[in-house]
Amino acid sequence: MDIISRAEWGARPPEGRDVTTWSKRTVFMGHYSAASASQTPRQIQDFHMRERGWADIGYNFLISSTSGAIFEGRGWLTIGAHCAGHNTPAIGVCIIGADKPDVQDVSDAARRSFKWLYEEANRRKGSKLTLLGHRDRGATACPGNEIYSWLKAGLPIIGEPAPAPKPPAGSKPAPGTPLPFPLPAGWYFGPASGPDYSVSGLYERYFRGRTDRAWLKEWATQLGRRGWNVGKGRRWLSQHGNDGIYGPEYRALALAFQADQRLRQDALIGVNTWTAAFNNPVT
Repeated sequence: MDIISRAEWGARPPEGRDVTTWSKRTVFMGHYSAASASQTPRQIQDFHMRERGWADIGYNFLISSTSGAIFEGRGWLTIGAHCAGHNTPAIGVCIIGADKPDVQDVSDAARRSFKWLYEEANRRKGSKLTLLGHRDRGATACPGNEIYSWLKAGLPIIGEPAPAPKPPAGSKPAPGTPLPFPLPAGWYFGPASGPDYSVSGLYERYFRGRTDRAWLKEWATQLGRRGWNVGKGRRWLSQHGNDGIYGPEYRALALAFQADQRLRQDALIGVNTWTAAFNNPVT
């Protein structure tokens, strides 16, 4: 991908500049501008320098929430001014837009650009940087719930194939008939507080001819076939039973199953956790 240089977007010269090294970079931090998606990097730079008295625009990079265009801010190794106390270890990347913390519309293009920057940072570093949102290190709503949930989900991209799960050794084949993952690529069963692609069952949306509740119940039913003690009054889903509405009980069950299957333990029922239930041998 191309990065629009400071010269190309008309940046003012910085009034000062401190640099660091890749050995000290350990974090890749997501932000949002909490203003109109039509803002320009120059407008943000003017605000940071004139109103806040900073030496330059605060972020290392910026991304248009609509087009996905990437703009050079302070760059890879110049220390930013995006998170007090954490600017040396953290590369700060701002998605331009998001008028309200809970109402955001970040395009797939913007998500792909953010993920590309993260992977490029890891390549330059030579190891994986910790992926955080601003709120992880500061008392702020930034980067908003939609972006933050997406960060914590590992930057899933719709249409991007998920890696095939690695099943543990087992002695018995999975019972029942395998069912393909019913949600679009990059989506998952998760909390209602998450973004649109976090499907909770609360609103009964239809996917492949069945409601999300029916599909989530199907996943838990399959765990029952595998020998998990699932249902009202039982060990798992004991309070509400297998009602198909994602909450703390489904979260606990998903975490336990992921640990059992040596999957990533994020409590979200995505393609890998779904497929493991229907395809992996019973251990």
